[in-house]
Amino acid sequence: MKKRILVTGGTGYIGSHTVVELQHSGYEVIIIDNLSNSGVDVVDNIEKVSGIRPVFEELDCLDYNGLDALFAKYKGIEAIIHFAASKAVGESVQKPLLYYRNNLVSLINLLELMPEHQVGGIVFSSSCTVYGQPDELPVTEKAPIKKAESPYGNTKQINEEIIRDTVASGAPVNAILLRYFNPIGAHPSALLGELPNGVPQNLIPYLTQTAIGIREKLSVFGDDYNTPDGSCIRDFIHVVDLAKAHVIAIDRILQKKQKSDVEVFNIGTGRGLSVLELIHAFESATGVKLNYEITGRRAGDIEQVWADPEYANKELGWKAGTNVEDTLRSAWAWQLKLRERGIQ
Repeated sequence: MKKRILVTGGTGYIGSHTVVELQHSGYEVIIIDNLSNSGVDVVDNIEKVSGIRPVFEELDCLDYNGLDALFAKYKGIEAIIHFAASKAVGESVQKPLLYYRNNLVSLINLLELMPEHQVGGIVFSSSCTVYGQPDELPVTEKAPIKKAESPYGNTKQINEEIIRDTVASGAPVNAILLRYFNPIGAHPSALLGELPNGVPQNLIPYLTQTAIGIREKLSVFGDDYNTPDGSCIRDFIHVVDLAKAHVIAIDRILQKKQKSDVEVFNIGTGRGLSVLELIHAFESATGVKLNYEITGRRAGDIEQVWADPEYANKELGWKAGTNVEDTLRSAWAWQLKLRERGIQ
């Protein structure tokens, strides 16, 4: 009998790719999503890619009674991957209370209900934002947690603390916190990718929408940072590589291979690329010229951060395997496929 996994935010960008990888690995997946930043047609595309239609329930993780009823309906859920969250740094600066409510209460609801329904494990979608601007690069899991640069980053820090405190209290829960860097790209099928509702808050969908003519120009937020070309540096990881890390984390929890009740792993490539380098890599990989301009810095942005993924490489047996050119080509193929489908 297939083991049953709940994926919150499973029609979202990272969630949908992870559902496919879970299904490929033999898990039965139940998706819940409130569709605030995705569409229900993603479920159809997951089925086209994997050949399996996951269970989908439209549900908000803020709805405690709804979650309780879901666990009762789908008995035997063994673990949760929790993606459901508001995730845009800039927006979080403008709407902090929205972020604190959505991102904290959703996790609290899940953690309260897990013991009641004998759900023993959770993989939490964390972020390199918990490190703030690190003192040393590349950043390891032992780097200090610094004051967050944005409410979004702060919710990730607080959620990690909530999980640690819950486990320390004796709750029968094991957790893996995946601190990942900057997921980009799309599924090789071009049937799944990043399609936020409204104006994109993340770099790559805005970049590809600019390249195809939906947006007039791409703004590069600042060229006066202390980096070689003045633009921010990030560790860009292909979303499918990232999705596979979640499957390994679920395997690790269910097979009881953890070395502690709460484990932390950096999920990145170990290579830092500036925003301008990424733009040039996109132009080189696709042959498409981008209309972009340098504007002022954006509130909440960290100057530079990239991972030391050695611990995840050794302990999980996981490694990012896709180069940035192929990753960017997959993002462009996804954008072209959206146009074929008449979307945007």
